Amino acid sequence: MSSQGQFSLFSQRRFLPYFVTQALGAFNDNLYKNTLLLFIALFAVDAQQSGLLTNIAAGLFILPFFLFSAIGGQIADKYEKSKLIRIIKLAEIAIMVIGALALMWQQTNLMLVVLFLMGTQSAFFGPVKFSLLPQHLDKSELVGGNGLIEMGTFLAILGGTILAGVLFEFEQALIIIAVAVIGFAFIGYVASRSIPNAPANNPELKVNYNPFTSIKQTIGNIKKERPLFLSILAISWFWFLGAGYLTQFPAFAINNLGGNTQLVTLLLVVFSFGVGLGSILCERLSGHTIELGIIPIGSIGMSIFGIDIYFAAQSVMVIENMTAMDFISHPQNYRLLADLLLLAVFSGIYVVPLNALIQTRGDDKCRAQIIAANNVLNALFMVLSAVLAIVLLSVLELSIAQYFLVLGIANLIVAGYIYSQVTEFVLRFIIWIISHTMYRVKHQGINNIPDEGAAVLVCNHVSFVDALLIAGSSRRPVRFVMDKSIANMPIMKYVFKWAKTIPICSPKQDIDTYNKAFEKIQHELNEGELVCIFPEGKITKDGQLNEFRGGIEKILKNNPVPVVPMALTGLWGSFFSHKDGHAFTTKPRRFWSRVGLVVDEPIAAQDASANTLQTKVQSIITTHS
Repeated sequence: MSSQGQFSLFSQRRFLPYFVTQALGAFNDNLYKNTLLLFIALFAVDAQQSGLLTNIAAGLFILPFFLFSAIGGQIADKYEKSKLIRIIKLAEIAIMVIGALALMWQQTNLMLVVLFLMGTQSAFFGPVKFSLLPQHLDKSELVGGNGLIEMGTFLAILGGTILAGVLFEFEQALIIIAVAVIGFAFIGYVASRSIPNAPANNPELKVNYNPFTSIKQTIGNIKKERPLFLSILAISWFWFLGAGYLTQFPAFAINNLGGNTQLVTLLLVVFSFGVGLGSILCERLSGHTIELGIIPIGSIGMSIFGIDIYFAAQSVMVIENMTAMDFISHPQNYRLLADLLLLAVFSGIYVVPLNALIQTRGDDKCRAQIIAANNVLNALFMVLSAVLAIVLLSVLELSIAQYFLVLGIANLIVAGYIYSQVTEFVLRFIIWIISHTMYRVKHQGINNIPDEGAAVLVCNHVSFVDALLIAGSSRRPVRFVMDKSIANMPIMKYVFKWAKTIPICSPKQDIDTYNKAFEKIQHELNEGELVCIFPEGKITKDGQLNEFRGGIEKILKNNPVPVVPMALTGLWGSFFSHKDGHAFTTKPRRFWSRVGLVVDEPIAAQDASANTLQTKVQSIITTHS
């Protein structure tokens, strides 16, 4: 996929039928749901009844996600997924037949029942569709695939919303929409028949059909893995913000901007297009990996442009009953549109890596249950978003622009909390910035680093950023053994601490630090982690490889694990190297300079002496310099 980009997935059976199936499901849900809302608005006895029915409708669609997502996650882990999807899509056809009859008979109560059934169907479908992706896509394709799914979902939501409004203008609107929802459900089922098999993750799982205890059990299991749980909370916060913005767009466009329904549609189109664009950009920014470093970039952008919406709204041109074209024709309105677009772009950049992360972290046997926990919390956060909107807009009587300002500031606070708890996000962010400003790191043989299990990485030591560049290249977290004086450098010591660096020094300098370092190395290897050491023991002062010390042999004596020789090239002479005497004294002459990381095949512990490894690393440097 790397040569053609993520769009090449559309030509493959393992992705396209799945994409069409899930997109049509989201499209059909929103076509029916918005038709119901328009019907309520048109035929309700008064505004009070209209508001009551609208809130009931919203609650009925969300409620099944609380009741059935956990059960759906267990079922998705227990059974083969492509067959499950076909059964769920057949259920959609049956539900839409009932829904079509409700539309033609104009039975509001029956429509509300159908809406609940649609939410139930979606609650069972969600864990299946997202837990299936890692089975059909390689790890290098997951970010790109999730980006396309996120794009397709938002565009499908937008399409269903717009089509409901367009079709509702026809004379026989309800009959036309009744036929349409059945037709789209049928097409979705046909598409699902081409989805390849996805074997059960845990066929022996005993499903708990009690909705309340299953929710408690599912959430409880996820909370044991704190980084995974916090990642799910971060995704749920995205839906909190998304619900906050999307729900208020109609009132914002009509009451604050003086527009009509065309302007509402324009804001929805800009926002949905922005999320889609940001989702697609993730694959390019990530370099075909699950790059956590772009998550803080997404949250920073969300806050900047979310907050600026408030200030941009102060200077827009307001004209009564303004159309979309009227709004676009005034240049002073462009800032607001740009803020809205960029808010959505950075939202896509924020959420796609998180979705890919929760699909790959945790036990494969309960992957769908992890997705189910995510869906439950997403629904809860959307409800909380509605509650906050009621408090701020109705009780405290803030304007919608002020409400958007509160959301932008709240995003800074929430992001700060999450990053303080999951420092891996901050570490990867720093690495991403360095590797996309000062250096371009070209990898060779990166697949020689084992995907799982303990191993020792050995590398030459050229600069103060060697560890960061290696960490940014590895798909797995790496524990670095680093000279104590470097590990305690001002400012950088916090970065190295987040990276769980193991400080070391000579036994003559501090025997306690020396012994603790080897104890920590042994512990990390026993836990199946990657440990990287620089056997030279110091950064080169002349650009040449120093003699490898015997510490590697001591490590392998206690933990006979595979050793992966590797070498960094192109760093000598950089701002962070000792060329010309001292590091940090040479002005950076170039940005985005080419740096190489070459990884050789693993060597068995019994063959990995210090001399052998020094010869191997020197050979890599000579060959690739």
